[in-house]
Amino acid sequence: MILMLPFPPSVNSYWRSPNRGPLAGAHLISAKGRLFRTDVLASILEVFHRYPISLVDDVSVSLVLYPPDRARRDLDNYFKALFDALTHAGIWKDDSQVKQLTACWGPVMKNGQVKITISEFIQEEVADA
Repeated sequence: MILMLPFPPSVNSYWRSPNRGPLAGAHLISAKGRLFRTDVLASILEVFHRYPISLVDDVSVSLVLYPPDRARRDLDNYFKALFDALTHAGIWKDDSQVKQLTACWGPVMKNGQVKITISEFIQEEVADA
């Protein structure tokens, strides 16, 4: 399965922690994170024309992140929001099913985008050292 999705928010802006009120100290998904989840769900519904049937087996994931500009970014800061949004959209039951992950930067693209390829995970035998 190959999906083209919106560029995710960094893990640094995905969470918020209120310091006052009844939710003080809680870790919540930020407005930016909730908007991203909604945008991912809309993209998936546009492709499948329905909610997807959730994958139940372990998967391998390959990502190409096309950033919206040339700002310096840490590649690993974008996985959490993306995987949570895919779980929320029903692509898989839980992101713990991701057993192999490869990721790289693509060229700058207006508004940014992510190409995600999801395939069956095949366990490779590890030779004894």
